Amino acid sequence: MNAAFPALRSWVDAGLAFFYPAACQFCGEQRARPEDGLVCSRCWSQVRFIKPPFCERCGLPFEGNLTTPFECANCREMELHFSAARSAVVASGVALDAIHRYKYQRALWFEPFLADLLVREAGPALSGQKWDWLVPVPLHPTKKREREFNQAERLAGRLSAATKIPVNNNWLRRVLPTSTQTRLTREQRAANMRGAFGMANGDRLHGERVVLLDDVFTTGATTSACARVLRAAGAGEVCVWTVARGL
Repeated sequence: MNAAFPALRSWVDAGLAFFYPAACQFCGEQRARPEDGLVCSRCWSQVRFIKPPFCERCGLPFEGNLTTPFECANCREMELHFSAARSAVVASGVALDAIHRYKYQRALWFEPFLADLLVREAGPALSGQKWDWLVPVPLHPTKKREREFNQAERLAGRLSAATKIPVNNNWLRRVLPTSTQTRLTREQRAANMRGAFGMANGDRLHGERVVLLDDVFTTGATTSACARVLRAAGAGEVCVWTVARGL
């Protein structure tokens, strides 16, 4: 009976999908598939992928034509500890709404959609280089218990499956339960992250090249604080990839 249950469940799901086809979780009008995160093609087309030109350090996109590499004013004024940060899409509209609902409302059906955006851009970029580990930005244990999952860990797992770069969830830990960064200025964000992260068990690294993973990049305060800890522990290089980039 137990062995037959998965097959029975798949037939039931198929029957329900025939009579009640899944609707897009944004527009509610178009059909959408669970494997696409329940996002229809029309809403998917509204996503803004980040393409050059952008800041060589933090990936902030710019309009117009630029003929030489450059760093934006934010990067010139901040002490950033990662070599470069890149994001797949602009943090607005459908993409940002999906991230917020995924994180704060546990709308896990958006995970395939968000992971697809990340893998489309990060996969090819990382495959041409030698990176040793994917390290997700950790949550404080209290916040992880409240949320029941760490979105960065889950997205890192999806990217690992596509790139074959292993995930390490054990090196970094969040030692301070920092307040939300949403309404803070750039300076306040940096101060809020000071001393927020540490290496678990005093681990030491030996020149490993690490890709930090998170959902959204805004000023870089969080990922830079993580990169600082990893570099101090002996990482050879730390870069950053996120699904979305705040403008």
